Amino acid sequence: MTTIRLTAAQAMIRWLSVQMTPEGERFIEGIWAIFGHGNVAGIGEALYAARDQFPTWRGHNEQTMAHTAIAYAKAHKRRRAMAVTTSIGPGALNLVTAAALAHVNRLPVLLIPGDVFANRAPDPVLQQIEDFGDGTVSANDCFRAVSRYFDRITRPEQIMTALPRALRVMTDPAECGPVTLAFCQDVQAEAYDYPEAFFTPHVWHIRRPEADAQELAAAIEAIKAAQSPVIVAGGGVIYSGAEAELAAFATRHNIPVVETQGGKSALAHDHALYFGPVGVTGGAAANTACAAADLVIGLGTRFQDFTTGSWALFRHPRRRILSINVQPHDAFKHGAMSLVCDAKIALQAIGKALGPQSLHVDAGSRAEWLAATSSVKAAPEAGNALPTDAQVIGAVQRTASPATVVMGAAGTMPGELHKIWDAAQGGYHMEYGFSCMGYEIAGALGIKLARPEADVICMVGDGSYMMANSELATAVMMGVPFTVVVTDNRGYGCINRLQQGTGSAPFNNMLDDSYHVNPSAIDFAAHAASMGAKAVKANTISALEDELRAAKGADRPVVIVIDTDPGPSTAAGGHWWDVAVPEVSDRPQVRAARVKYEDAVGLRREK
Repeated sequence: MTTIRLTAAQAMIRWLSVQMTPEGERFIEGIWAIFGHGNVAGIGEALYAARDQFPTWRGHNEQTMAHTAIAYAKAHKRRRAMAVTTSIGPGALNLVTAAALAHVNRLPVLLIPGDVFANRAPDPVLQQIEDFGDGTVSANDCFRAVSRYFDRITRPEQIMTALPRALRVMTDPAECGPVTLAFCQDVQAEAYDYPEAFFTPHVWHIRRPEADAQELAAAIEAIKAAQSPVIVAGGGVIYSGAEAELAAFATRHNIPVVETQGGKSALAHDHALYFGPVGVTGGAAANTACAAADLVIGLGTRFQDFTTGSWALFRHPRRRILSINVQPHDAFKHGAMSLVCDAKIALQAIGKALGPQSLHVDAGSRAEWLAATSSVKAAPEAGNALPTDAQVIGAVQRTASPATVVMGAAGTMPGELHKIWDAAQGGYHMEYGFSCMGYEIAGALGIKLARPEADVICMVGDGSYMMANSELATAVMMGVPFTVVVTDNRGYGCINRLQQGTGSAPFNNMLDDSYHVNPSAIDFAAHAASMGAKAVKANTISALEDELRAAKGADRPVVIVIDTDPGPSTAAGGHWWDVAVPEVSDRPQVRAARVKYEDAVGLRREK
C-alpha cells in the first residue's frame, strides 16, 4: 500500500478538496477561517499550503461567517456547502448559534472548531473549560445538541472515518444538517502515513428516496377521495428541485398551493393555483383554503407552528393530513398519514395514478388577496408621514427584476415579506426556522457567492443590523456586491407590537421605552460607509426607488437607510399564534388578553 506522510490537518484539507459534485465542482467549496490558538498552527498552515486548490476566506465574526456558509448552501439547494474553522474557547462557541440555525433549517455546513490538547500535557490551556467531574469535556461539547453529526478528533488516523461520515450526513436528504468535527490542536499538527487511496476524488450523489408501495397507495386513495384538498409547499420542494413538477401537478389536478416561508418561490406568484402564504404570516386566500380543506397535503414541510397557526388553522371536521417528506420524523408529525419520499418522486408517482380532476376552487379569494397586497405596497400619498414596512417592500418590488432575490431573517420583515412579496420562482430566501437576528447581511453575502448573477436585496431592520453587521466589511473586501435596505424604526418594532398585543405595556423594545441616559441617534449610513460600503439615506419612498435603481451594477455592497413607522403591520391575512399570556396580572389589558388567549387555545386541533 502506497502512503503519503501528512499532518492530520494537511490530510483533512487534501481530502476535502477532492470531494466532488456530479457536476464536477467541489462539494465543500472552501473554508471560512478566523485563526487563533487552537487552529492557526495546524489548520492554518495546512490551508496556506493548499490556498491555490482550496480557498480560504477571512471573516470578522465566527457566527456570521458560518451564516454566510449556511446561506451559500441554501442558495445552492443543499448541493454544495462550505466549511468554517475557529480557535478554541470563545471562537468555537460563537459557532453554536449558527449550528442551531443550520440544524433547524436542515442545511449542510462543516464546522471545524479547534479543541484542547488530546495529550493533556499543558492542561489547562488558555480558554480551556475544565469540568471538575469529567476530564473529557471541552467547550465543544456544546455542539452535541445542535449537530447532526459530532466527532472529536483525538488521533490523526481518525479523520479517515470521521470525514466520510461527515459528508455522508451533509449529502443525505433526510439527515442533512450541520456537522461538527472538534479538532484537538496537537492532533492537527501530528503526522501520519495516510494511504494515497484515501485522497482519490469522490463524487457525492444526493439520493432521491422512493415511496413505500403501501404508503403510496394510501396517499393516492386519500387524494382521490378528497373534495377540497390543499398543498402546503415547504422547503423540501425547492431542495428536491421539484418546482416544475409542483406547478404541473397543481394545474393537472386543480389543487390550490399555499406556501411556507421555506417553500415561498417554489411556485411563481402568477401561477393560477398559487394561493399565497399560509399560517400566522399568511394571506386570507391561503388560510381560507386551509381552514376548509378536508385533506392537507404537506409537501416537504415540517409543519412549524407559524405554518399551522399553532395547529388551530386546519379546522375541517373531517380533515386529514398527508405529509410527504424525506425525513420520517417530519412525515409522522401530529398523526399525519405519512409518505416518506422525495418530493419530486412523490409528485411524479402520484400524478401517474390520478387523472385530471374537476375540483371546485374559489379563485375569487385569490384575486381579492392579490388586490389587498397590491394596495398595502402602494407608495404613500404626498406628506411627511413615515412609510410603513409594507410601503418599503413595495418600493423594492417596483424596482425588482426576474433576477431579484429578496432575503431576510428576523423581526418585521419575514412576516411582511411572506405576506406581500410577489416572488418569481427562486426569488426568495428567508431564514425563519430559527428567526436569527444577524443572519441577514452575512446571508446576503453567501447568496451572492452562490448566485453571482442574482440581484440580491437584503431587507434588515435596525435591530438586526446592530446585532451583526461586520460581514459587510468582508463583502467590501472581497468585492461582492449586493443591496442592503435598512429600515430604521428605532427599536424592535415587531416584538413591541407582540408585547402590546398580549396586553403588556411597551417596555424595553423601542429605544425610547428602554433605559437610557443619552438619546440614541445612530447614523447607519455613516456606519456602513465607514466599512467601505456605498451608503445613503433615503428620505422618501420615491428616493428609495431611485437609490435602488442606482445600486444595480455596483461593484460593492450598497446600503440604503430609510426611517419607518414602527407601529403598523399588514392587517390583512394572518392567523392566531400561540404566545402564552399570563394568568395573573395587575394590568386589565393583560387580563383581557388572557381571556382571548384561552378562547383561541380552545380552537386548536393537534390530531
